[in-house]
Amino acid sequence: MQPFNYILHQVVCEFCMANFLLAFTLLLLLQLQHSEPIVAYCSQTPYPDVCNSMVTRSDSVIEQSSLTWNEFRGLLHRATLERTVFAHQRAVARNPSQFDEPGRRAWTDCVELLADTVRLVNQSLVRPGDDAQMWLSAAMTNQRTCRDGFLELGLTAPVMDDGGNLTESIRILLAVNNAMLIAAGGQHNRRRRLGLLFPEWMATADRKLLAESDVKSDFVVAQDGSGDYKSIAEAVAAVPKARGGSTARFVIHVKAGVYQEYVEIPTTMENLMMTGDGMDATVVTGSRSVKDGYTTPQSATFGVSGNGFIARDMTFQNTAGPEKEQAVALLSKSDHSVFYNCSFKGYQDTLCVFSHTQFFRNCDVYGTIDFIFGNAAVVFQNCNLCVRRPMKGQENVVTAHARSSSDEATGISIHNSVVAAASDLAPVQGSFKTYLGRPWGEYSRTVVMKTELGDLIDPAGWLEWNGSFALSTLYYGEFMNTGASADTSGRMHWDGYHVIDNSSEAEKFTVGSFLSGDSWIPATGIPFTSSL
Repeated sequence: MQPFNYILHQVVCEFCMANFLLAFTLLLLLQLQHSEPIVAYCSQTPYPDVCNSMVTRSDSVIEQSSLTWNEFRGLLHRATLERTVFAHQRAVARNPSQFDEPGRRAWTDCVELLADTVRLVNQSLVRPGDDAQMWLSAAMTNQRTCRDGFLELGLTAPVMDDGGNLTESIRILLAVNNAMLIAAGGQHNRRRRLGLLFPEWMATADRKLLAESDVKSDFVVAQDGSGDYKSIAEAVAAVPKARGGSTARFVIHVKAGVYQEYVEIPTTMENLMMTGDGMDATVVTGSRSVKDGYTTPQSATFGVSGNGFIARDMTFQNTAGPEKEQAVALLSKSDHSVFYNCSFKGYQDTLCVFSHTQFFRNCDVYGTIDFIFGNAAVVFQNCNLCVRRPMKGQENVVTAHARSSSDEATGISIHNSVVAAASDLAPVQGSFKTYLGRPWGEYSRTVVMKTELGDLIDPAGWLEWNGSFALSTLYYGEFMNTGASADTSGRMHWDGYHVIDNSSEAEKFTVGSFLSGDSWIPATGIPFTSSL
C-alpha cells in the first residue's frame, strides 16, 4: 500500500481542519438563509481556487450574482458530478493496449472505481444528508485506490480527469456537506435515526425473513453435485435471473468443502446472504497477489460490492504467503454488510474493509502486515485478531486505516475482542515486533476498547507510517483494555494518540453510535452489543 498523501502534499499550506470546520460551521449558521457570491462561499472551503474553478467551468453555473448555501451546495454537487462523469468517460476512452498486463489490470480497476464514483456522487446529489457523507467518503477512497493501483505495481498513474483535481473536488463537497449537517444539528457519524429498526432499503418481507431464526436457502452449492450448483461463482451468476427483478433477500447456502475460486458480488446485487456449514468447514480460497502482477483489490479471493451483504459460518483465505506481499482474502465495499462467525486468513492485507459501513461479530482474522486495512466505518466485536509469523525482518501491524480527511465518516473500532499470537508466531514472537496499527491516511482513525491484548504488542503500541506523517492529525485511542500489553505508560507521545479516560468518549465508537447499528443490524438476525 502507498500512503494516501499524494494529493494532500500538493497543497503548500494545509488547513488545520478542526479550526477550519468550526469556523466554517459558524459561518454557515449565520448565512444559511442569506445569499452570497460564489467566490465568498468558495473562500471558506479547503481548496478555494479549485472550488472557484470547478463551479465557474461547470455547465450547471447559475447566471445570478449570489446564492444561498443550499443553492451553492447543489451547484457544487452538480459540478462535481460533471467532473466525475468526464473522468470516467476519459478512462473508458483510453486505449488499454498502451499498458502492459499489470497496467491493464490497474486501468480496469480505475474504470470500475470511477463508474462507482459517478454512482456515489449522483446518490449524494439526489439524497443529500447523513448518508451522503458516507457515500462521498467512499468516493474519496475510490479515487485514491485508482492511483495506488498503478503506484504499487511500480507504474505511473495516468491522469484520468482533465487536470481538474477530482479528489479535491470531492473533498470540498465532503466539507460543505459535513458543515451543513453540523449546522443543522446533526453529526456525520450518526447516519440514521436510532428509532428506526431497519434500513430504508430493506423491504417489509425481507425484514420478516431475517427476523426468523431458520433462514431458508434459495440456492445450495455443493461440490459433490447434491446442490443446485457446484461452484459459488455459478450460483452468484444465476441470482439475477432467479430473482426476476426482486430486491428481497436472496440466500445461498454453501455446503462444507474447499472452493478454489474467485468470487465477486457486484454492486447491482444487493441484499445477498451467504451461509456455510461452519467456520473452517466451508472455505473459499485463492492465491493472487500484488507480487504476481495483480492490484491489491484484484488479488481478493472474495470481493463484495452489493449493499446489504451478509456472510456467516464461512472461511475466506488467500494462500499466497508472506513473500508475495499484498494478498487479500476478502474485500468488502458493501454498505450495511455483516460478517458473523467467519474466518479470514492471509498474511499482508488479509481483510480489506474498503469503504461504507460494516460489522464483524465473532470472527477470526489472521495476518501479518496491515492485515485489517481500508477506509470503512467498521466495528469488530467479540473477534479474535490472530497475528501470524511474518518474514524475517518484518514487523506485524494489525490495522492500517486510510481516512485522509477529517470530514470522512470512517474509522476502525475494535471492541471486546482479543489480539493474540497465532500458533506459528507464538513460539518465536520475541523475534518480531507487533503493533496495533499505523496511519495509512492523514486522518487515520482507530480505537481499541475493552479488548484483551496479548503479550506480543510492543510497548509503543502503534507504529509510524513514514516519519511524522499523520502523527498530529490521526486519532488513535485505547479504552479499558486488558491483558499483558494493555499498559499504556510506554505508548508513543503523538498528538493524535489518546488514552480514553471516560466512557462518553469511548461510546462514540460503539456499534450503536459509530455505525448507528440499532437501526439496521437487528434486521440481520446477528447478535450485537449496541453500547460499551
